Amino acid sequence: MRARRAALPARQRLDAGNALAQQLALLPILESTQTLAGYFACTGELPLHEVPGLCRARGIDYLLPVLGRGRSLRFARWQTGASLLGNRYGIPEPDVAESELLSPAHLDLVLVPLLAFARSGMRLGSGGGFYDASFAMLQRVRRPARPWLCGVAYAFQEVDHAHPALQAQPWDVRLDAVLTDRETILCAQDPACTTG
Repeated sequence: MRARRAALPARQRLDAGNALAQQLALLPILESTQTLAGYFACTGELPLHEVPGLCRARGIDYLLPVLGRGRSLRFARWQTGASLLGNRYGIPEPDVAESELLSPAHLDLVLVPLLAFARSGMRLGSGGGFYDASFAMLQRVRRPARPWLCGVAYAFQEVDHAHPALQAQPWDVRLDAVLTDRETILCAQDPACTTG
């Protein structure tokens, strides 16, 4: 999946990012969203280049993840053109003071980069466990709850929910939805409702 994603031509990635922004703009939850966390696309991830402008036009604060100690993420407000620094993995993140960082609990909507996903809300990320660790509090509440977790992937990254890579682990946090370059998928939170 990584190789296929990385092999996409730049034009196709940009077109996919434009299509994703159109899908995002139609999400009903966006109407009540005040804080939206995205990510800085790398290694072929679906780009979010249109999302900061969409947020600005709707009065939504756009944030990017900042690595903390261990596997924790915090989030910082960011606008196109603002300063970025590479983190320990070389991924750009906002160059802000510690006091400006927000905890995951302060977010309304989070766009989560994916390597693979199923319609049930199960996902495979990059393998670091950062999102699962940072949003573990969602395992203790009835879903959907804020923050709403919305995976982002190309349509070809969808796999069957029985795929071995998506076997649920106790620490896995399911997605509420997935946005692709082709559709919006609202995920079932009850495994018995799986449609994938």
